[in-house]
Parts: sequence; structure tokens; C-alpha cells
Amino acid sequence: MSGYDAAKTEKIGVWWDMNDCPIPEGYDARRVRPSIERAFKERGYSGPVSITAYADQTQTPSHVLRGLSSSGVAVAHTRSGYTCSVMHRDMVEWRGQNPPPGTIMIISDQVNGDFSWDLARLQQRTRYGLFLAYSKKQCNDYLLVYFANCRWEKLLEEGGAPPVVVAGELSSAAMFYCKSCNFDCQSLKKFRNHLSSYKHGMEDAITPPVTKFLFATKSWARNYPASPEHATSKIHVLWDMNDCPIPEGYDARQVRPSIEMAFEEIGYSGPVSITAYADQTQTPVHHLLALSSTGVDFAHTLPWVHYSRMITDFEIWTRVNPAPASVMIISDEVASSKSRSKIICLKLQKFNYNCFLAYSVRPSETPLLVTSAEWLWESLLAVSETRRHILHKCSESERVVASTGMFCCKLCFCDCKSLDAFNKHLSNKEHRKEEHRMLAHTQSFRRSLRQFKISKYHDQARCPPKRMRKAPRKGFLPRPLRFTRR
Repeated sequence: MSGYDAAKTEKIGVWWDMNDCPIPEGYDARRVRPSIERAFKERGYSGPVSITAYADQTQTPSHVLRGLSSSGVAVAHTRSGYTCSVMHRDMVEWRGQNPPPGTIMIISDQVNGDFSWDLARLQQRTRYGLFLAYSKKQCNDYLLVYFANCRWEKLLEEGGAPPVVVAGELSSAAMFYCKSCNFDCQSLKKFRNHLSSYKHGMEDAITPPVTKFLFATKSWARNYPASPEHATSKIHVLWDMNDCPIPEGYDARQVRPSIEMAFEEIGYSGPVSITAYADQTQTPVHHLLALSSTGVDFAHTLPWVHYSRMITDFEIWTRVNPAPASVMIISDEVASSKSRSKIICLKLQKFNYNCFLAYSVRPSETPLLVTSAEWLWESLLAVSETRRHILHKCSESERVVASTGMFCCKLCFCDCKSLDAFNKHLSNKEHRKEEHRMLAHTQSFRRSLRQFKISKYHDQARCPPKRMRKAPRKGFLPRPLRFTRR
């Protein structure tokens, strides 16, 4: 049984923003809980459901609060404009108290930006089944792996009848919370009295609201000991030689030992495969020979398809090597760019893969990818040199070692077992023709993208592009100066 299958009978936590997704006028508030539970049951989920509704509850009618509480929905009062950050904080706290397997649902129009970024990192570390619901603004960051993202109104329409409750009796699960004062009770009257009390008003007046979104993952450490399931599993390394080149004077044969020793120091002993990506026509021959002698594979790419080929190879490798396993990305661009690392992030949320990062320059912001370890490229290469207490320089013996790595052209998808065959392929007519074709396609795409952006700007600004006026024909005066009979 997979983790997501096991979650179908475990706890389900629901956080509902009543400002973004209000109860429609005339809708029975007691039907909200049955509607959400029915949606889960239709998808095979039967675990206990806890629901918390967030809003400025001084603006919520008493009959709505009474209907929600009678069906076991907890009600939380928050200040206007800060509901999203309070929901996020409570969700993080719930995750800490209820380790996976489990399921979470966010009902809000604000699951974008900082919220989705932090949630995507949380999901990489502890994977919960995720459901989303929205009223007007759908989550469009594409950073999250979720099982459903439905409209709030449709979710309510498909609900069942309200539960039968004895008059005046509230469910034992129904609580009222004031997030400003850390106050809770089970009586609607006490809750209303508290919100109108001097103490509550004073607390709101003297305590400044939390205006900044509180990230739960930015303070996470970047080095963790190996878990038992990953300690001996396979490790695949994707190395961007453009961002992280071999330093001048460094013995290229020490790259693989350096990476393997770095893994060993943090408890990883599984088999390591390394693929180096670059325009290999620009890589010195002695580096190609030295690296291939240690079993490093080479992938020939061009700048405009460089990162896409790396990500594609990562996806192919994960299909052949199911989790648990580990992947290491050696790249400045993938480490710092959210768009470049998005596909890897989605894969880490779905499956139990481990991630490592190495870069030549430390990213200015926390990477989207949650890692078990991170290194600066030069410090990583120094691992084996520190043990040897000597810096090896490129020697003549490095140029004549036997090749054991594979050479692959990612433009023509051609594999070669020897450096001579690889160089022969890169210099043949068909390969050059493919390079020119890809260059022309890239240039055409950039022109089309530019025209699309110009057209989109005109649509948004509501100013259609000016058409060029035809030049006047010879022998005719400009229109304002023509002589006409009256």
C-alpha cells in the first residue's frame, strides 16, 4: 500500500477562508460539512474530518456561526486581511501534530505566491494528500501536486442534507477561537461577548498584526543525516559544466571521488552515476578523457536546450529508478530559478526521492527544492584533495587513460562508447544540420514569443497597434491640401 492509499483512512484537516469562499446567501450553513465529507467519500477517503473556518467573525451572522458549530465546524476569528497567514500557521502546527499519512485541504483564493512556495517545500519533506478549493482565483503557480482543485460553489451544490442535531445542542468538536487573544470556548454567546469585550478590543489595539508572511521552511537546515531507506539507495548526479566548471589546474579524475566522499561523510554509500552536461566541443580533450576514465557520462547540449535536457533526463531516470533514491543537481541556474526547478519539485512531492544541491555561487534566496545537503562547488571538489593533502595538476598520464563513461549527443540522441566516435559524430554533416535546425527553431520561437507579449500588452492597455499609413502617390497633393469644387 502506497502512502497516499494509506492516507485514505487517516485524518483529514480542512482550513477554510470564509472571506474568499463565503457561504452563498440562503444556503444552510449546516450543509457545509456534509458537502466536504461527501466530496472526500466520492474519492475513497473515509478518515475523520476536522474543519476550521477563518474570518472576521464579528461580520458573520449568528445563525451562520450557529449552523457551522452545530455540525462540528470550528470557527476562528482573525483580523481582516491576515486570514491567510493565520491559516498557514495553523496548518503547519497541525502537520507537526499529525505526521503522515494524512490529507489536507485548503479552501481559499490565496494559495499562490508565498503560500504555495512554502507549502510546496513542506510537501517535499512530509507528503500529505492535498486538495484545493477556490471561489474566484484558482491557484496557478503550478508548484503543488494536488488531487483535486474544485470550485467552492460546485463543492457546496453536490453536498448532502444537514445533520440532525438536537435543538440547543452543539457538537463536542465545535469550538470557537479568537486568534488575536488565544481565547477559545464552546458557547456562541461567550464567543460573541468576548469579541465585543474591552479586553479583546484592547488586545487588537496594542498588539500589531502580523503583516509579514511567516515562512515555515526558510529556517530549515540544509544538511541532514541519511535516512535508512536512502543510505544505500542509488544516487544520480546531473552536473552542469557551464555553471560549475572544473577549476584550472584541478585533476579532473578527482571529481567523482570528491562527490562520493562528500556523500560518505553524511552517511550515503549507494552507487553513484554522474552525467556532465555542456557543449562538449568546448570541453578540453584531457578533461573528457580523465572524467570518462572514472565512469562519468557526457551529454552534449547547446545553451538554448541545456536545462531542458537535464530536466528531461531526470524524469527518464526516475521512471527507471523508483523511490527511494536520491538525485543531485550541480547547477547555479536550477538552484536559484523557480521555473527551472519546478518539475523536480513536483516529482519530490509525489515520490520519496532525496535531493542534493551544489552550486558555484550560493543562491540569494532559499531554493524551491528541499535538500538533504548542499555544497559550494569548490568546497565539494576540495573533499578528496583535503584527504590527499595535494592538488593534482593535469598531467600527460591523464590524457591517455581508458574511457569507461558513455558519450551522448542530446541533440541527435546518439550514444557513443568512445571519445573518438563521439568527436566524429559531433563533426559530421548530419549533426551540424541538426544544430542549425534547432537554432532556427529557437530564434523563430523567440520572435513568436515577442510578438505574443506585444499583442498581450496591447490587449491589456486597450490600445491596438497603429497601422502604417500608405505613402502618398507621386503627383498627388496631401489630402488636406487638395483643391475641390464647391
